[in-house]
Amino acid sequence: MRQNPARRTALLDAAIEVLAREGSRGLTLRAVDKEAAVPTGTASNYFTNRTDLLAQVMRRTRERLTPDPAEVAGTLNAEPSHEVVRTLMLQLVDRMRRDRSSHLAMLELRLEATRRPELHAELARFFTAELDANIDFHLGHGLPGDRTGVVVLYLAMLGLIVDDLTVPEVLRPHQLDALVDTMVTRLLPAEARSDGRNAEKFTNRP
Repeated sequence: MRQNPARRTALLDAAIEVLAREGSRGLTLRAVDKEAAVPTGTASNYFTNRTDLLAQVMRRTRERLTPDPAEVAGTLNAEPSHEVVRTLMLQLVDRMRRDRSSHLAMLELRLEATRRPELHAELARFFTAELDANIDFHLGHGLPGDRTGVVVLYLAMLGLIVDDLTVPEVLRPHQLDALVDTMVTRLLPAEARSDGRNAEKFTNRP
């Protein structure tokens, strides 16, 4: 059956909203049809089953959260420094806040993966590739810190994002900009710096 790419994208965006709002138990093909305001049975023409839908939702969230190349390029025009990394991290937080549904949907996928081995395997491959890309970009651009420091920063930013998404009250007494600045300067010491020979790339997407 011939499928409409725009319709598929609309269905995936609807699935992200359902997943973020109602959790994985509320994500059914019928619920996606209703959210997308399309005739019942439309989603079943695009996704073979629920596992297929979840896998495609995972990839769609990354499409939605991919940073604007022009914005990243503009930030990287400056000399590599802690300030550049700080700006990249704050841009990440801003994208999270502008598209909370995608991040919440990804958290739901993480939980669902603990119950679905096939989704777990795909999610593990996906996040491993994402982390490797983050490290590659960071080192390839000569930013402060080494491979381990970038991994620890990834973990720290992930924790910050989860709290901001789910229990923002926890961080409310603290200034987020200051937290990010402290994380960057403490986790990425200037003396531990890539010499560029590893030529790895960073997509700025924990």
